[in-house]
Amino acid sequence: MIQPAQPGVPRRRFLVGSLAAGTAALTARSYARVIGANDRIRVGFIGVGGMGSSHIEECLKIREADNLDLVAACDCWTSRAETAAARIGGRPFTDYRKVLDDDDVDYVTIATPEHWHARMTLDALDAGKAVYCEKPMTHSIPEAQAVTAKVKATGLPLQVGVQAMSDDSYRAAADAIRDGLLGRVVQAQIEYVRRSDKEGPWRNPGITDATPKPPDLDWDAWLGSAPPVAWNPHHYYEWRNYSPYSGGICTDLFIHRITRIMKACNLLYPRRVVGMGGIWQWPDGRDLPDNFEMICEYPRGMTVYVLGTMSNRVGIDHLIRGYRGTMQFTPTGWTARNKDGEVLAEHVKKGGEDTALHHTNLHNHIRHGEPLNCPVDLGLAGVVAVNMANESWRTSTVMGWDEARGMMAPAHTLSLSHVPEPAATP
Repeated sequence: MIQPAQPGVPRRRFLVGSLAAGTAALTARSYARVIGANDRIRVGFIGVGGMGSSHIEECLKIREADNLDLVAACDCWTSRAETAAARIGGRPFTDYRKVLDDDDVDYVTIATPEHWHARMTLDALDAGKAVYCEKPMTHSIPEAQAVTAKVKATGLPLQVGVQAMSDDSYRAAADAIRDGLLGRVVQAQIEYVRRSDKEGPWRNPGITDATPKPPDLDWDAWLGSAPPVAWNPHHYYEWRNYSPYSGGICTDLFIHRITRIMKACNLLYPRRVVGMGGIWQWPDGRDLPDNFEMICEYPRGMTVYVLGTMSNRVGIDHLIRGYRGTMQFTPTGWTARNKDGEVLAEHVKKGGEDTALHHTNLHNHIRHGEPLNCPVDLGLAGVVAVNMANESWRTSTVMGWDEARGMMAPAHTLSLSHVPEPAATP
C-alpha cells in the first residue's frame, strides 16, 4: 500500500524510501510507473468501445480535479483507437502490449469483452501498471484466481469495475450487520431486471448477418483465446449473447447486484449455487439465457436470491432479512425495521454507482493508501458466484464449492454441511 507523503518530504523521495522499507513487493521501476511527475497519474485506456468511451468521458470530467494525464487509447479497431486518442489528446495503439510497454502510462483501464480481462490484467501487472478492470474481473474462476495471486505477488492495485461499491451504503450495512442490528441474517434478495426491445437483450437492430467487417478491425486479435471463427458481426457487436466472450446476464448484470450483498454481509464463496432460466423469448442463436435467476447458499447460514428477467422491468425490493429486523436498500441509502415496522436505523448514502467516483477511489488509493472500494478478493468472490450459477444452468446441476481444491464441483459429489459456520453467530 502506498502511504501518504510526510510533510516537507518530496513525493518522489518519499516513495523510494517507502519502497526501501518494504511497503510493497515492487521494484523501483514499478513504483515509478505508478505515480508520475508532480503527483500526476497517467492513464491508458484499453478497449474504447461503448464502455471504454464512457470511461474516457468520466475521466475527462475529473482530469483537472484528480490531476490526470490521459495519454493512450488502444483498440484492435484502428479508427476507433484513433478517434478515442484524439478525444483525450493522447496516442493511439492497436496492440495493448505497446500501451503496457509505455513508461508514460501509470495505470490502465480495461474495458474489453470479458474473455480478454484476465490476460490483459495479468500482463499489465507484470508490466508494473495499476489496473482498473471492468466487471466481471475475469471470464472464469481459474483466471480470477490467477489474477488474485498476481495482485498479491506484485502489490499493485486492482480496482474491479463494480461501480456501486463507491456507494457507501454497503460498507455502512456491513458495519450495522456486524454489530447485530438485524440479528442473525438468514436471507437476502436483489434483482437486475429489464424489458428489452423486440430484438432481444444486447441485440443491435442495425446489425445483420451481412454487416461487413470494418477494414481496419483486426478480427483475430479481438478473438484472442476464444475459439477461431470467421468474421461474425453478431459476435463482435453483440458479444454478451455468446459464452466464448461473456457469461451474459450473470456476469454482466448480476455481478453488480450480488457484489452489493457480499459486501454488506461479509460473504466470500458460496457453499451451493443454483442457476435457473433459459432462452425463453429470443431463440435467435444466442447461447446464454434471456431470463435467469440464481440462489446462492453461503456458509455463514444464509441464502441470496437474484432475479434477472430481460422481459419485464418490474423489480423486487432489495432486502437483507435477519431475525431482529429487515434492511431495505433505497435510492437514498437504507432503512432497517423490526418485525413491527419500527425503524431500527437508517443510513443516507454518500457516493453512488458512479464510474468517476470509482476512478477517484483508485487515484486516492495510489496516492494515499485509501482502501479500494472493490479490491481483488471481492472481485474473485463475485466471479465464483456467477460462474457457479451459469454452470448450474448449463448442466442442470446444483454446484458446490470445493474449498480444499478451490474449485466448483457438482454439489452431490462433495461433503457439504448444512450447519452455519460458528463465526456467523451475531
